[in-house]
Amino acid sequence: MTASELTARVTATTVLAVLPLALGGAWLGGLPGGVGVLAGGALALGSFRLLAARAMAASASTAWLLTSGLRFGAVAVTAAVLFANGWAHPLAVLAGYSALPVIVVVHGLRLARESASWT
Repeated sequence: MTASELTARVTATTVLAVLPLALGGAWLGGLPGGVGVLAGGALALGSFRLLAARAMAASASTAWLLTSGLRFGAVAVTAAVLFANGWAHPLAVLAGYSALPVIVVVHGLRLARESASWT
């Protein structure tokens, strides 16, 4: 599996996981809960896709540091705007953001099992 295939699978799986979580968040926390989960998932996916694109470019330069800083800054500013305006609940954003690392680990373990030489 190529890096772009993995990125596409992780993106699709994250979208499919975040949508029901957002419905649950909206049921539990109202509109800020649902928006928070969606925003957290969108922030995580945007950050992941930028990181994956930069990793596929694989250039070892100071641009890597600059783009990482800009990516983290964009996530922080977006989250701050969501929180300050009351559009999203912080725990809901955390729930949406936390879906991505779990999905990346699951896909990684599945790929490791499929390519294991001992089986």
